[in-house]
Amino acid sequence: MPHGDAITELILESFRLNGCLLAAGDALLQDLGLTSARWQVLGAVALSPAPAPVAHLARTMGLSRQNVQRIANELDASGLVTFAANPHHQRAKLVLMSERGRAVYAKAAARQSPWAAALARELPDDAIEEATGVLRALRRRLESGQATLRKENPA
Repeated sequence: MPHGDAITELILESFRLNGCLLAAGDALLQDLGLTSARWQVLGAVALSPAPAPVAHLARTMGLSRQNVQRIANELDASGLVTFAANPHHQRAKLVLMSERGRAVYAKAAARQSPWAAALARELPDDAIEEATGVLRALRRRLESGQATLRKENPA
């Protein structure tokens, strides 16, 4: 299989996997009032070393600021996060985890761990690590602009 075809197949499989992961996450957390998207943003808030504005969370997650803002607003309306004044930027509020948000996030994490273990069962650790490395390398190439399309000059 030519190199370009192989990477295209990996990309297509990644898209299919992403859809399956989103559906599985939605099913796993539905009774907690979370979707996969809400869980992802809540996780970014939980794992941030310091309170951060939406734009910073979006960059960390590789998502658009507008999409993360919409989800953060939903989380705020659900009482899972709150917004606080940002001493460094008047308009860019900081996103903080609420007490209820911490409790819901802890319940989600408690479910995710055994689910992930079951998903990984019978897959060799070194294969998982190698796949992670390939996906990380592709992401970094895309983020750095190394994989830009070069248009050929028409003949």
